[in-house]
Amino acid sequence: MQLHVIARGKIGRSPEAELVERYARRISWGFKVTELPDRGGTFPPPAPTPCRVVALDERGEQLTSTAFAALLGRWRDDGVREARFLIGAADGHDAELREKADVLLAFGAATWPHMLARAMLVEQLWRATSILSGHPYHRDG
Repeated sequence: MQLHVIARGKIGRSPEAELVERYARRISWGFKVTELPDRGGTFPPPAPTPCRVVALDERGEQLTSTAFAALLGRWRDDGVREARFLIGAADGHDAELREKADVLLAFGAATWPHMLARAMLVEQLWRATSILSGHPYHRDG
């Protein structure tokens, strides 16, 4: 299954970009990041089917790392070809996109800068794929 992060805004050369790259290199599944301008254009671009859409949103569900891995594993086992993770600009996502998303995902009740949220998401994708590949997870047991 392809993991695809689609984010508004350019991360540029920054400490957050270094974190994204560090964890992206570790992900064993297909992985890519698409950066889009802060405004304008279709968001998200049309997706192949079957595809699942996860929108990062402060109103979303908070999942443990193992629950997040289990969700990705179910989708993979059900034949989902791509999981798209949408990170909006500073203003977040509009109501229409939130309603269309398969999952709204939050990283806690705090507000996170969207560039840092990108690094946190890629780290969680790496962690989930590691859990699914049978790596021991120190928080289990």
